[in-house]
Amino acid sequence: MPLTLDDLLLRARALVHDDRRAILGIAGSPGAGKTTLAEVLVRELNAGGEPWVAHVPMDGFHLADMELERLGLGDRKGAPSTFDAAGYAALLRRLRAEEDDDIVYAPGFERVLEQPIAGALPVPPTARLVVTEGNYLLLDTGAWARVRRQLDEVWFCELEEAERIRRLVARHERFGKGHDEAVAWVTRSDQRNAALVAATRDRADLVVPTRTLERRQTAS
Repeated sequence: MPLTLDDLLLRARALVHDDRRAILGIAGSPGAGKTTLAEVLVRELNAGGEPWVAHVPMDGFHLADMELERLGLGDRKGAPSTFDAAGYAALLRRLRAEEDDDIVYAPGFERVLEQPIAGALPVPPTARLVVTEGNYLLLDTGAWARVRRQLDEVWFCELEEAERIRRLVARHERFGKGHDEAVAWVTRSDQRNAALVAATRDRADLVVPTRTLERRQTAS
């Protein structure tokens, strides 16, 4: 039988044992639907009671444009080398350790500005499950290898290639790029990143077709 959203919700709930905080990672290529899946999981799991699931995307660890220009990486924004992977791993380790009862603040990412925003996402001590998502959760090189060690499971979000590219172009257009510029960026930069991410698929604990969410919406 096809995987359903209810299956995913049950599996996510089961990650929390003895009230110990768990961290679920959602990986996938640019435009595959990672953020949508994460937001649906958080919303559904938190429905009807006190919120106990938090969302901490990897995108808050983008290096700022000023630093990318200094490093000569302005045209590679979104590649693994344009993130603070060590900082991301350190935050996940802090979230898992629960060494104090304070709120942990994570950085967010402002799509209109295309810049990280410090201290944008509060994770309260009551959060028992943290859902984090990003392209490179399954990379095994450099500081990215530290990220995987902090995650209880990693799910790989997958979408048909033509549709993924169409959605990615549309997203770039929505946030200010002209059509030709959006297509050029996807072809030049995003597709290089997508190939790198696709090679990590076999390391995931579960592959989730993006159509899983669409089946739920159709059924309702």
